[in-house]
Amino acid sequence: MEKIVYIGMSADFVHPGHLNIIEKGKALGKVIIGLLTDAAIAGYKRVPYFTYDQRRAIVSNIVGVSEVIAQETLDYTINLRKIKPHYVVHGDDWKTGVQQLTRQRVIETLAEWGGELVEVKYSEGISSSTIQQALREIGITPENRLKRLRRILSAKLCIRVLEAHNGLSALLVENTSYKDEKGRVNEFDAIWLSSLTDSAAKGKPDTEAVDFTSRLQTLNEILEVTTKPVIFDGDTGGKPEHFSFTVRSLERLGVSAIVIEDKTGLKRNSLIEGSKHEQESIQSFCEKISVGKKSCVTEDFMIIARIESLILGKDINDAIGRARAYIDAGVDGIMIHSKKKSSTEIMEFAEKYSLFPIRVPLVSVPTTYYSIRLTDLQEVGINIVVYANQLLRSAYPAMKNTALSILQHGGTTEVEKNIISIEELLKLIPRNYDIS
Repeated sequence: MEKIVYIGMSADFVHPGHLNIIEKGKALGKVIIGLLTDAAIAGYKRVPYFTYDQRRAIVSNIVGVSEVIAQETLDYTINLRKIKPHYVVHGDDWKTGVQQLTRQRVIETLAEWGGELVEVKYSEGISSSTIQQALREIGITPENRLKRLRRILSAKLCIRVLEAHNGLSALLVENTSYKDEKGRVNEFDAIWLSSLTDSAAKGKPDTEAVDFTSRLQTLNEILEVTTKPVIFDGDTGGKPEHFSFTVRSLERLGVSAIVIEDKTGLKRNSLIEGSKHEQESIQSFCEKISVGKKSCVTEDFMIIARIESLILGKDINDAIGRARAYIDAGVDGIMIHSKKKSSTEIMEFAEKYSLFPIRVPLVSVPTTYYSIRLTDLQEVGINIVVYANQLLRSAYPAMKNTALSILQHGGTTEVEKNIISIEELLKLIPRNYDIS
């Protein structure tokens, strides 16, 4: 009887290390690949570049692979107990880090029927993470970027989005990450192009004074140096007939989503104290949503409706009623906005929203209620958390202090310890050193 060999892998980019492990497995028996789903991979690192179906098609055609099945979690236990393989083959690089506990569970589970773990020496100098970094430097097509937000949402319960207002701040969103105590890589999932920070960076008020053409220039600066999906703050969206062209333009560029707010008249920022706004009628806003959806060329582009009811002092029921109507009109996401320092009304809305028979991703913007944590928002069903202006707000005080110090001291000696060196600044942009 032929022995069964189980190999779990992500296989986002198949490299010689993968082939080496499969070759070892083939020598032991019939190879079954447990291919990790997007959700399983997203639990400890970035959502893979290729979809599960694409990865499955590639792995299925590798010589020596007899069968490919889905592995829904990083933990192998469910699949192992179902198959009861004689061997599990894996690289020896999982003895430490995020997969250390997974390895121990594999050993314990195999012991239940006398199975054996076979570890292959790690192929030095080869890693999917390194390949991913190289691809990030090459760039991404508009089509792939456009699709990526929906893919990430399908793989994660809650995603983190950070604003960018130019190419440099976008590079920060693209590249900032850290490993937690369990070895999981944490990073931002998408970029928020805020009308507030885009206007402020240009020294203009947040009243739609910066026209769409100018905003497209900022957008292109960000798209040129990043690969992450972009969510565009579209203010009111303008007139329906204009909104349809905006949708087409953004979709063609590879933007993943636009957020439009249900306000009408002259736009003023919702967080300005004492400012008065007029809310769009439900019928009119639903018509705008419908026009936008009909303008979409693909099913990947998302239109997200921002509800201003709580900002205007209306009760939760008004916001809930609007959410239902906007979903019926075909919207792809709901952003619930608040300017209170407490998150109570956001949490109450989320709890009622969770009872909807049909729901779309729910978006929160904790600008004023900043004390709440991502985990708390996730627990009540928030799917997207947008940190909408923090990079610009942190940059301005730092620049102001530097300017004052230079004036006060007649030089820059005192500020050098608090600012990035010119060498580090140049290294932020890899092509500064590309002389080929």
